[in-house]
Amino acid sequence: MSKMSPSTPERLSGYTDAVFAVIITIMVLELKPPASAELSALLSLWPVALSYVVSYAFVAIIWINHHYLMTYITSPSLRVIWLNFGHLFFVSLVPFTTAWMAQTEFAPAPVLVYAALFVVTDGMYNLFEREILRSSGEFSPVEYRATRRRSLFAFLLFVVAAVLAVFSNWAGFGFICVALALHLAPDATGWRRRARETRRQRRATPGM
Repeated sequence: MSKMSPSTPERLSGYTDAVFAVIITIMVLELKPPASAELSALLSLWPVALSYVVSYAFVAIIWINHHYLMTYITSPSLRVIWLNFGHLFFVSLVPFTTAWMAQTEFAPAPVLVYAALFVVTDGMYNLFEREILRSSGEFSPVEYRATRRRSLFAFLLFVVAAVLAVFSNWAGFGFICVALALHLAPDATGWRRRARETRRQRRATPGM
């Protein structure tokens, strides 16, 4: 019997990319055109359009941050793989909560469930991120703490959004958008460090 080959970050990323593609496809299929040929008929689709845009941004941000984190993995551990599967499980529920919220025009209960899903999804991402950063060995203590503070602050905003959704659906939804804004770019400290390393390598390599 041949020895089982270790998992690779490319295989983990490939599977995750496929799941994200299916999720986006499902959300797109929820965009039903109006029966009327009048442009004004599009106005009635505002709940679907708004919920789709926010959910699409959420999935895109997750993919960007996941792609960034995977650059620090050489051989994913079993723990990392299971954390990734757990994270994807909650992400796969985004189309369901998005459709429910859109069909009910942002009613309180669907918005609360939507916000709660963001909490558990971001919570799983935090566990996934912490495991990768701790095992990579590429972050200084200062960079590690800065990255974790940023992620935990965004997670706290999602928690606040879920709490607010209990009392006001629109306040909760608004806080979701604020929390998403913090995730628009991956950890700036790490990217700046890598950019500096790239510039040094280019200066040290003749002809570049």
